[in-house]
Amino acid sequence: MSQALMLAILQGFGLGMSLIVAIGAQNAFVLRQGIKRQHVFVMASLCSLCDAALILLGVGGLGVVITAFPPLIILATWGGAVFLLVYGFRAFKAALTSEKLEIQSSSAQPVRLRETILSVLAFSLLNPHAFLDTVVLIGSVGAHYHPADRVFFALGAVLASIAWFFSLAYAARWLAPLFRRPLAWKILDGAIGCIMWVIAASLIWTGLGR
Repeated sequence: MSQALMLAILQGFGLGMSLIVAIGAQNAFVLRQGIKRQHVFVMASLCSLCDAALILLGVGGLGVVITAFPPLIILATWGGAVFLLVYGFRAFKAALTSEKLEIQSSSAQPVRLRETILSVLAFSLLNPHAFLDTVVLIGSVGAHYHPADRVFFALGAVLASIAWFFSLAYAARWLAPLFRRPLAWKILDGAIGCIMWVIAASLIWTGLGR
């Protein structure tokens, strides 16, 4: 592999990682489910696949199209704000319960696989921040590369998503002993609710500004 192609991969990986590591709605959901050890592989795989699809669409030219058609961004902004407000409310409601982690208990209420898949799809595809980061930002940066290098730039960004989601989802289990205490869940759910509502508020502010 030539030095130029390797550099494109590294630059794509670096940009992708710098965007995805920030605490946000998608990462908060992955962390919570990872701690509970529920459908971890499916969740991490689906998050990675969604990111990969959005990155490839962005680098392929969709990002340029979207920036040229503002109504699409406005629609995504308000739709994402509503979704995050609702999920944030659910997180605050969960913070008021006395949940604790009982991995070995048969009475524990696991999240259904279907619910996990739908949630992942919503956080990946209805979250304007994730959408704009992958399609618009990474896509616009990738557009500056030579077509031959652009594929490797996209590959680097995709590898960053895969590395991050699997690391976050599986490393979260090390926090399991801490979350056997109800207070830990209250703090986590309260923090997740705050994250959701702060992001929703920023989206609403952006929407009003348009």
